[in-house]
Amino acid sequence: MMSRSVLLATVLLLTAACAVGPNYKRPSVPVPPAYKEPAHAAADTSQWKTAEPQDEASRGKWWTAYGDPQLDALEEQVSVSNQTIAQAEAQYRAVRAAVRLARSDFFPTVAVGASATRSSGVASRSSAPTSSAPPTVTNYQLPLEASWEPDLFGRVRRSAESSVASAQASAADLESVRLAMHAQLATLYFTLRGLDTQRQLLDSTVAAYATALQITTNRYQQGVVSGVDVAQARAQLETTRAQAIDLGVARAQVEHAVAILVGKAPADFALAPEAMHDAPPETPLALPSELLERRPDVAAAERRVAAANAQIGVAKAAFFPSLTLSATGGYQSSTLASFFSLPNRFWSLGSALAETLFSGGRRRAVSAQARASYDAAVAAYRESVLDAFGEVEDNLAALRILAEEVQQQTQAVDATNRLLTLAKNRYQSGVTSYLEVMTAQSAALANDRTAVDLLTRRMIASVSLVKALGGGWRASDLPYGGVPMAQSAAAPPARPVPDRSTVAAPANP
Repeated sequence: MMSRSVLLATVLLLTAACAVGPNYKRPSVPVPPAYKEPAHAAADTSQWKTAEPQDEASRGKWWTAYGDPQLDALEEQVSVSNQTIAQAEAQYRAVRAAVRLARSDFFPTVAVGASATRSSGVASRSSAPTSSAPPTVTNYQLPLEASWEPDLFGRVRRSAESSVASAQASAADLESVRLAMHAQLATLYFTLRGLDTQRQLLDSTVAAYATALQITTNRYQQGVVSGVDVAQARAQLETTRAQAIDLGVARAQVEHAVAILVGKAPADFALAPEAMHDAPPETPLALPSELLERRPDVAAAERRVAAANAQIGVAKAAFFPSLTLSATGGYQSSTLASFFSLPNRFWSLGSALAETLFSGGRRRAVSAQARASYDAAVAAYRESVLDAFGEVEDNLAALRILAEEVQQQTQAVDATNRLLTLAKNRYQSGVTSYLEVMTAQSAALANDRTAVDLLTRRMIASVSLVKALGGGWRASDLPYGGVPMAQSAAAPPARPVPDRSTVAAPANP
């Protein structure tokens, strides 16, 4: 009857239990209806096809849109060997273990132990003195103890809810690290290819200057020009050679940085020089409201708001009493021969209700601290949203302005090439000195290098835009740790979408 009464009381307590504290609601954030830079958003996407990833295929490989097999191979190595990603994965596993730790409070604690004690009694002072020694007694015990604290006011539930939200934030942090590492590799790769293109340009210029020096030398030997022209041609040639050699410092440093990103020692890694020719692909844009679902850092900030909200409930639960149910049973005997006999059994059932009457304002301080932490998390979430919109707008503006600058720079290159042709013709006709040719050559080389620099900057801005858009990630990819979405106060249900990639693969790379 006692066991049934305890069981009935437990069921009633669990039925009546409630979780104190506010239920989570995602904070509102300002979302513009459209981006400020509409020109890039309306770009031609006829060469793009909708990505159709299979379940067993890796999603979000946005770098394949650039159509560079060498870049694809390096990006795959980043996914496997990058140590920053490995560190973030280990941190995520630790947070997942914290979720299991928080959920363990839902269950009772059961402990078993075995003991053997040997003691000698002491005679009472009121008894008559005797000459015999007190008897020595041996006591054997095998107790099984169980204790459980029912979650009457949701302290454990709120704690587990906070742990799940923190784990989701850590998972989003992991995706942020992955996205950052992949984007950093692509940035370094295009920087390296830009340097290779610069070196190729300088090498071809050095060859042209060497030819010009030979022609000028021949003209000097024929008495057509003075030695000043030969000295000027040689000075320009050697200066350009020095510029070509100087690029080796920057290239070596970038190559070493790429090696570290792919998890290799710089001494064991090398990339053959290769010029960059292709312009960056167009990047289809989603609505600004979808950016909140695609940015892992925004999702992490939102999950931290949910975790902070659950901690308010944990703090409020401290104002209510706690109930502990305990049970103990086992065997106790002074001899091992009859240890497991029925007369040697013992058991006990009990409950304890505790309430803190005075804590010097500690509970109120903890509650105020939890609310302040929640407000800070909300502010951080809203700031991350604004930063996300700002990064997208920055790179959209950069791509638009750089595209306009490329058009203007193309005209400048054509103009200096015509100037160089005219200067060479005038010099060969004996109309002008070699100084005019040198001036035209310097202008042509400077404009060619600027054109290469603009191409590199466009490629890097394209990578930065993909990163600002969240790559191929969605908030619906967050794990929920086995907790149903409605109970874990996680992100809103994912909408069915045809693909999970912000940047789809080009139909004809």
